[in-house]
Amino acid sequence: MLNENQILFEDNHLLIINKKAGQIVQGDKTGDISLLDEVKSYIKNKYSKPGNVFTGLVHRIDRPTSGIVIFAKTSKALSRLTEMLKKREIKKTYWAVVKKNEIPETQRLIHYLKKNEKNNKAIVYNHFTDQAKEAILTYTIVKKSDNYMLLQIDLETGRHHQIRAQLSAIKCPIKGDLKYGADRSNLDGSINLLARKIEFIHPVKKEKIILEAPIPENDNLWNSLVN
Repeated sequence: MLNENQILFEDNHLLIINKKAGQIVQGDKTGDISLLDEVKSYIKNKYSKPGNVFTGLVHRIDRPTSGIVIFAKTSKALSRLTEMLKKREIKKTYWAVVKKNEIPETQRLIHYLKKNEKNNKAIVYNHFTDQAKEAILTYTIVKKSDNYMLLQIDLETGRHHQIRAQLSAIKCPIKGDLKYGADRSNLDGSINLLARKIEFIHPVKKEKIILEAPIPENDNLWNSLVN
């Protein structure tokens, strides 16, 4: 059931949610209830809507990741937001807690990623290779502790597992991300990756929207690096 505390923004056109780590955004072979299902139920019940409720998923984030996900409540908003996403007019900023390593304070990473369907993992190449897609991000080190660093990440492209794979490629795997080289998993199955901030122009009202997701609750490492 969708917790109303997760709602960061809502109007007639949009519903923007702070996804919890472990929630799946869209249904898959696991059969688990998805965030999309929960959002549809929330709209149907809150507004007493008969029949099927229109809910458009604008973008996804990985199951073990937490943070901002945008849903459209009208087909007009969905088509406009989808176009904005293609044109990179929706600015997404992530925070990641990664293994400490000697890397530049800030750097633009360009790799080429190819999805391995068998293990659902992105393979990273330094040069273009057949069927690989260009992946670009810029990271900045925000803070360091004894074993970890907090990075701010600005995405230029949106590839499968992009942040996880690119940070692993520079030997800074995200805490808890066993799939991409972390030493051990987090107890709750999460990884320390947060879709922290989103900025865009409202597709209908043309007002600027800037939203931030809070850091995960009751997590001492997040708290120590952010505060």
